Formats: sequence, C-alpha cells, structure tokens
Amino acid sequence: MVLCSTALIVYSASRSIDKVVVTTLACSLLLQLAYFASVLFLIWRSGCVSRAGQRAEHFDSCKEVGSEPPDLDEVTNGSADLLQRDQMLAISLLLP
Repeated sequence: MVLCSTALIVYSASRSIDKVVVTTLACSLLLQLAYFASVLFLIWRSGCVSRAGQRAEHFDSCKEVGSEPPDLDEVTNGSADLLQRDQMLAISLLLP
C-alpha cells in the first residue's frame, strides 16, 4: 500500500515513469531495512529479558538455605530450549 501510494504521488508530481521506478525501488529498500532492523531488535530484546529472568530465578533459588544452584545439564538444556524458541520467533516474524 505504501509503495503504490508513493508511486502514484511521484507520478502525479513528475509525470516520469523513470522517477516512479527509482523512487519505488528506494522506498521498497527502506521498508525492507526497517523490517529487518525491527526483527533484530525484537530478537535482541527477548534475549535480554530471558537472561534477566534466568538470573533472577537463579538468585532466588540460591537464597534458600540448603539449596544448590542448578547443575550444568539443566542450564544447558534450558539454554538450548530458549535458543530454539528465539529462532522460531525470528522465523515466524520473517514470514508474511
């Protein structure tokens, strides 16, 4: 919709097909860059939130008397699940 309106506005202002094509391609490129940057930002933000949640959960579990921190296998499995979830989120955001 944005590309069509841009093309119509440029054509009505300049009456030049060459300018319409160049402007539409430039607008398309800018839209793709903005979309890609927003997806990367969402992935980065979800990673920061999940790491902060894991740190808080680990801290709370260590404050209890007699509790031990989770072993390496639990942390590794949790990290692999989180990574897979983030990848699925990124893929779903890239699909139209």
